[in-house]
This record gives sequence, C-alpha cells and structure tokens, in this order.
Amino acid sequence: MVDYIGQRLGNYQLTRLLGEGGFAQVYLGEHIYLSTQAAIKVLNTQVANDEGWFRTEARTIARLVHPNIVRVLEFGIEGSTPFLVMDYAPSGTLRQRHPRGTRLPLATVTSYVRQVAEALQYAHNEKLVHRDVKPENMLVGRNNEILLSDFGIALITQTMGDQGIQNVAGTLPYTAPEQIQGKPRQASDQYSLAIVAYEWLVGDRPFNGSLTEIISQQLAVAPLPLRASVPTIPPAVEQVILTALEKDPDKRFNNILAFALALEQASQLDTSSQQINQPVEVDLAAATILPSSLLAASVANELSAVKPPEPPSVRQEPASFAQAKSQAAPAGTVIARYREHTNAIRSLVWLADGKRIVSVSNEKTVHVWDATTGNKLQTYQDASDAARLVARSADGSLIATAGSDALIRVWNFTTNLLIGTYRGHQGQMVNAMAWSPTQQLLASAATDGTVHVWDANTGQPLTIYRGHTGSVAMLAWSPSESASPPGHGLCIVSGGDDASIQTWEVTTGKTIALYRNQPAKVLGVGWSPNVYTLSPGASTSSRVGCGRADGMIQMWDTTANREVLSYRYPAPVSFVVWSPNGKRFAYASEDKMIEVWDTMTNRKLVTFTHASPPRVMAWSPDGKYIASGGDDTIIQVWVAP
Repeated sequence: MVDYIGQRLGNYQLTRLLGEGGFAQVYLGEHIYLSTQAAIKVLNTQVANDEGWFRTEARTIARLVHPNIVRVLEFGIEGSTPFLVMDYAPSGTLRQRHPRGTRLPLATVTSYVRQVAEALQYAHNEKLVHRDVKPENMLVGRNNEILLSDFGIALITQTMGDQGIQNVAGTLPYTAPEQIQGKPRQASDQYSLAIVAYEWLVGDRPFNGSLTEIISQQLAVAPLPLRASVPTIPPAVEQVILTALEKDPDKRFNNILAFALALEQASQLDTSSQQINQPVEVDLAAATILPSSLLAASVANELSAVKPPEPPSVRQEPASFAQAKSQAAPAGTVIARYREHTNAIRSLVWLADGKRIVSVSNEKTVHVWDATTGNKLQTYQDASDAARLVARSADGSLIATAGSDALIRVWNFTTNLLIGTYRGHQGQMVNAMAWSPTQQLLASAATDGTVHVWDANTGQPLTIYRGHTGSVAMLAWSPSESASPPGHGLCIVSGGDDASIQTWEVTTGKTIALYRNQPAKVLGVGWSPNVYTLSPGASTSSRVGCGRADGMIQMWDTTANREVLSYRYPAPVSFVVWSPNGKRFAYASEDKMIEVWDTMTNRKLVTFTHASPPRVMAWSPDGKYIASGGDDTIIQVWVAP
C-alpha cells in the first residue's frame, strides 16, 4: 500500500497512520490553514477526476447526520486517489478499549448496542447497509458516546461490485450468512451486531477457525448458547441474542432497533426496580449522553408480538387534505403550504377547530389561514411595528399577540375586539408567552430574565418570577396540578441565556427544581401534556424537557426529579414540543431538520426537512398534523406520525 504520511490531500496534511484495512487507510490530517485535525480515509482504489460513482456515493455517506455516526466533512479526488475527510475521534475504537477476550458487564453491552443500533437504523432508513459492523469500526467520541464509522465498505462494494470473499476475510467472523452468499440486506447488520454483543458478553466470538471453517459455521452451524460459557447471563438476554443470530434473516427482529430494545428489556428483567431519590437541585455537568429506555413490557412480549415497522421514509410532495385523511398518507407528507408571510416565521398556533392557523412573522399583520389548503382567510393589523408572538387560550376564545413595542395585546377571536393590553414588562422585549391549561392566565417572559404570570381579562399580575439571571427564551406550563411535582399546584418550566432550566410554582413563585450547570444556552423547553405510569403499581409522573445550543436534548421526571433521557444532536436544538397526547415529542435544529420521537421507546419515527432552519412548530389539536415554519417565510402543514 502507498504511504501517504507527509503528503497533502485537499486542505489536509497527513501526519500519521491511524489504521488500515482491505479497502482503505485512515490517517490523521491537519488542516493547513485552520490547524484543526480530522481523520482522512484514503480508499485503496484509483478513479478518474470525473468519476461520477465516487462523488454520488460519497454524497450519500456525507448526508448521514446522526449523533452516533462519524460525520463525513468533505470528500475529493487528489490525482486519481479518492479520499473522505471525517471527524477525528481521539479516544480510539471499542476494540482498543476492550481487547479480544474481554467480557463486559451487561449494562455496558446494552448501552453500546443501543447506540450502534440507532446509528444503523438511521442508515437503514436512508437505504444504506453498513456491511462491516465490528468493534474496530466503533469509535469512542469526546463525550464517551459511540460513533459508528467506516461506511466506506458499503460505498466500495455498491459501486465497484463484489470484490471476492477474500477481501472481507478479516471480518468474516461478523458476517451474516446471506452476505457471504452475496445477498446483503439490512438484517445482515443486525446479525453482525449480535455477533459483537455475543463476543462482549461471552469473551469470544461464536465462530472461529480457518477461512473455510468460519464460512461453513456461519452458513450452517448454530452458535453455542451464551449460558454454556457464562451461566450468569440471563436466559432472556440469551434468547434475544440467538434470535438476532438466526441463519434465516426473516426470523430475526424486524429491524435492528427492535433488537436493541428487546435486549434492553431482557436486561431489565434481571434488575429489581428501585426508587431513586435525588435532591431537588440537580447537577448535570457530568450527565450521561446515552438515551435511557423507559420500557416496561417484558422481553417475552417483544419476541412474540408483531415487530415494529421501520420509520417511514419522508415524502414531502404536497397532497390534498382529503387525500391525506382518506389514504392514510405516510408521516412527513405535506398537505398545505402557506406563503403569504414576507419575513421569517416567529410564532404560530392552531385554532381549536384544527382547521385554521394564526401566524406572525415580524410584520405588522397577524395572519389567519386555512390549514387544509394554505389559503389566507384574513389578516389583523398589529399596533406595534411588528408582531413577534401569538398564543391562544385553552378554550380557543382568546388570542394574545406580543409585538416589538414590548406590549401584549389580548383580543377576542370571535368578536375581533381588543379586550386588554399588558404593560408590565416596561420596555423589555417579550421572548415567550403561553396560556395556562385551565384558567385565563398568561405567562410571558422577557429579556430582563423575569417571567410574569397575569390575568388576561384584567391585566393584573399574579406572580413575577425572578429566578433567571439572563434573558428567558422559552417557557411551558404543567398540563395540570396532578402533573406538577408532588405537593405543588400549577407550575412553569423556563430556560434561557443563563443556561439553566428552572421549575417553579405559579402562585408563589417558589423554585421547585433547578437544573443548573448547563454548558450552553437553553433555546427550548416543554412539559409533557400527560401523566406517565412506568410500570404496574408505580407512581405517576410527567416530564419536562429542553433543547440547548450545543445540541443536547434532556428530559427529567418531575416526580423523582431525575433525568430520564439525554441525547446529543449534532446541531443546536431550538425547541422541544410534545404531541397533545404526550406519546410523541419533536425537536427542531439549526441543520433544517425536525425529528419526531416516541416518548416511551425513545425511537425516532420520522425526520422532516425544511429549506432553512425551522423556528416554530405546533401540533394540530387532534395530534394528526404538524405545522412548522422558519427563516424561509413558508409554513408547511404535514402528517404527523
């Protein structure tokens, strides 16, 4: 192989070899202008500068943006040598962290498998099969997250044809039977990940020997049960691994994430549940970034039930509202677009009938339009220079708008009459506002760090909360007193520039929980609209969640005051919003994406893409549709999962 140390590829000087395989060499590279480091994968093939297949497939891999996938930053062809530039993970691989023969704790294995499975599920949804899942291709990120790398084998084999079994001899112990036979599919990655999990739990791979022996074992020999080597492995865990190692891919789990979830469930069956008591003040500086499963079903149910379908591919061509309802259009299908705004969308709200939307965009008008057609119905003149925020009361009778003059106006939507103006913020720009779930109270937050709770009918303040030291960006009410922390009435969660999330009681302004030491500004907060029961006989709880400028999404159980989910997205997260029934939550990010997840399984259901970063989003009252808009001035209404 050619030694590229000291040479320049693109804008990178290659300084040392990090690793090599049958298809590529990986070097540490330093940007000649920025002095930043990256991993440079140099493919062991020669192409012409105008070689279309390489550029097409490289673009496919570069579009893979997931917190558990090594990001491809750029690609190119130097002379006739193709190369990829990727994020550098200085902590090495899981093979280096856990050498062959090492047995890992079950909790560690389930954590690793879950992260890798989420990455592979994302790739599978993008119609890409990895084909080379092994510990050597699992890197350790800067925050101890697992990053799947080396989609290069998929690029090479898809574009250049089968290279022969000898070229994958080094990974044959992880290769699925159908892949050995030249028919790789998504289930092949599941088989490979199950081999890795088997090795971590037992300390050895199920199939070893010469090249010929491994091929015959993979094709026809059942793996030795895990408990034969390690009797302490729970039977349910063994059953999950062996199911994923079925020779017939149709007998494995329906998708790779279902395998990971079943493994989590099986591991939890062996662990007695204990109530975790934590102090009210929670320090999250060293919080885990791994998603936490809150599944309560047994693994037996997972194995016997109908396996979950793969997340739908996003279809964003406009469809009529009638077609969407009658034909059960897939999630992500656009049913209407509203194009009458001339500035970036700042706020929107559905009316109670679920067919009309009110929106504002830093203009002097408030727009009311038909959510089923995208047709404008009417506009209202705002008294300020620009309308910035809009919100409606729980019963739908009142609308509040906040403008650039720092005043909040409340008007009766039925009669179109202004019924009051709130002037309590005294010249401070209003950043957020929300109606209470049951009373005619409004909460509004401003740039001076205060949150005001006041009566919409009289304009009289009830409480002014002063717990923040910086501008408050977002706030949300608890859906009811029963959903608030025990012993408290209606509560509000708020967050902003001081990088803290605070939960406090409306009537007293007393701080209930303070989640501090956040490393980045809080751009969005939300409160789940329902009450969760995690297991039979367990106490109920609701959740608060936030999105941060560093891409972190976090959720906390309001009853136990403990974190239940921490997930890092590779771009700033601008808001977190729950569906009306609380079974889904969505977040938007600066990379133009909105992702919708299942709240109990932490499984991504759909990704929706905007032409520019989305700034606002709201579910329809029945939870069937989502309206979202952003800097491109267009609001889209699309089918929710």
